Amino acid sequence: MSSQLLKGKKGLIFGALNEQSIAWKVAERAVEEGAEIVLTNTAVSIRMGTISQLAEKCNTIVVPADATSVEDLENLMDKTMEHFGGKFDFMLHSIGMSPNVRKGRTYDDLDYNFLTKTLDISAISFHKAIQVARKKDAINDWGSIVALSYIAAQRTLYGYNDMADAKALLESIARSFGYIYGREKHVRINTVSQSPTPTTAGSGVMGLGDLMSFAESMSPLGNASAEDCANYVLTLFSDFTRKVTMQNLYHDGGFSSMGMSHRAMKTYETGMRFDDVHDHQYPFGHKEGQE
Repeated sequence: MSSQLLKGKKGLIFGALNEQSIAWKVAERAVEEGAEIVLTNTAVSIRMGTISQLAEKCNTIVVPADATSVEDLENLMDKTMEHFGGKFDFMLHSIGMSPNVRKGRTYDDLDYNFLTKTLDISAISFHKAIQVARKKDAINDWGSIVALSYIAAQRTLYGYNDMADAKALLESIARSFGYIYGREKHVRINTVSQSPTPTTAGSGVMGLGDLMSFAESMSPLGNASAEDCANYVLTLFSDFTRKVTMQNLYHDGGFSSMGMSHRAMKTYETGMRFDDVHDHQYPFGHKEGQE
C-alpha cells in the first residue's frame, strides 16, 4: 500500500540491471510512492539486462553512462535535469564490481590493475557522481544521496576480497562529502549496509550461499531482502530523515550487533561433535583419500 512518501520528488537511480537488483526494487517503490525517476547504467549493462522494461513500467527514460567517466556523468546530470525540467531530490548509487572476484584472484594474490578498477567502479564512481552533481548544482536543497554498502567494510568476511576495501572507501566518501554538501546545500549523504543479498553482482562473491545462511542464523530478524532494503532507502529519500547524514546505517536484521546466536551456536556445536568423531577415528589427522 502506498503512502505517497515521495510525492513530488524526483530522483536519479544508478545500477538497476534486472529484477534481482536492489536498485530495481528502489525504482519500483519510489514510483509507487509518488516519485519521478531517471534510470542509468552502462551501455553494456543496458544491453545485457532488462532495464528498458523497468523504464517502461516507471514511465521514464534510461540514460547510458559509465559512472567512472566524468564526461558521461556530466552528460547524465544534464539529461536528467532536462527530463525533469530542473533539479532533482535524491540519488541512489548501487554499483559494485570486482574483476579480481570475477577472475578468482584471492586477496593475497590480487592483480593490482584489477584492484584499481574495483575501487574506481565500486567507490570512486560515488565520489565522481557526487562531485559532478554538486558542480552542476543538480540536487535540490535538503536532497538525499544514498549508496549501498556491506559490513565487510568494518569486518573481515572470507571471500569478499577487495570489495571490502571498496566498501570502506565508499563509506569514507559519504562522510567526507556529506560534510561539504550538507554545509553548503543541506544535502545529506548516507550509506546503507545491507544483508548479503542474491543480486547479480553479489553472486560472484565466494561462498555467498553459505554467507547468507550464516547471516540468517545470526540475525534475530533474519536477513533483509532486496524489497526490505528498498523500503528502507525510501525513508532516507523522504523528508522524515532530513537531519540524518554522514552515517553508515545497518539494515541487516540485527546481524551487525550480534556476537553469537542460539541457532548459530547449535550449528557450531554439531560441527564440533562431528569433528571430534573424525579426530578420534583418525588421531593423526590422516583421513582416507588424503595424502
